[in-house]
Amino acid sequence: MTYEIQIRRQNSAQDAVFWQTFCCESDGNASVADALRALNARTPLLDAAGTPAQPIGWECSCLVRKCGACAMRINGVPRLACSVFLRDIKSGRLLLEPLRKFPLVRDLIVDRRVMFDRLKEMQVWLDGEADKHPRTHAARYQSARCLQCGCCLEICPNFCAEQPFGGAAAAVNAFRVLDQETNAAHKRELMRQYRANYYEGCGKSLACQDICPAGIPVEELLVRSNAAAVWKR
Repeated sequence: MTYEIQIRRQNSAQDAVFWQTFCCESDGNASVADALRALNARTPLLDAAGTPAQPIGWECSCLVRKCGACAMRINGVPRLACSVFLRDIKSGRLLLEPLRKFPLVRDLIVDRRVMFDRLKEMQVWLDGEADKHPRTHAARYQSARCLQCGCCLEICPNFCAEQPFGGAAAAVNAFRVLDQETNAAHKRELMRQYRANYYEGCGKSLACQDICPAGIPVEELLVRSNAAAVWKR
């Protein structure tokens, strides 16, 4: 089957946006990431009109839904290119765009530094020995599965790169520290930062729960983090 892949392209954040369409033959078992790799392997790379094209800028580190680097908008929905298969695109047409909530680098590549900056600003790290509770082991494991891909922030109506709100990516990761931190002073500061930079800014749309490509129980972890940081339970 021939798949039509339309890509929103931009050489840099300062350059003009243009669209380019490519055709890809597949039995449907290839992922979007596989299709992008196949296109960039063509020498020369030609678009659907036969015009020479520059290699498509996109990121990937694993191809097995572990790194989160290949996050992009696929037919309008933020997803991982490695976990969306062509057979699931019934129309045979794909529209690929970069995530919109992060500064653009090139084509489908964005700078997600702001997500990690929020974690640093909120001091989401252990400063003392970890006090591990067997009863919360499963929840800590789920928290650690976060890929920090940015899909939850892309879909969040409250997240903006220029604002301090950290979104679900910060709250989910904060749970492990709130649950284990033994340094009382650091835990109090994290609780303060959590309330200011997550709890008070969350509109509770819970779009983050449905969009998570790792299938993390986001809502449960948000409730646990809220309980620890706000209600001190």
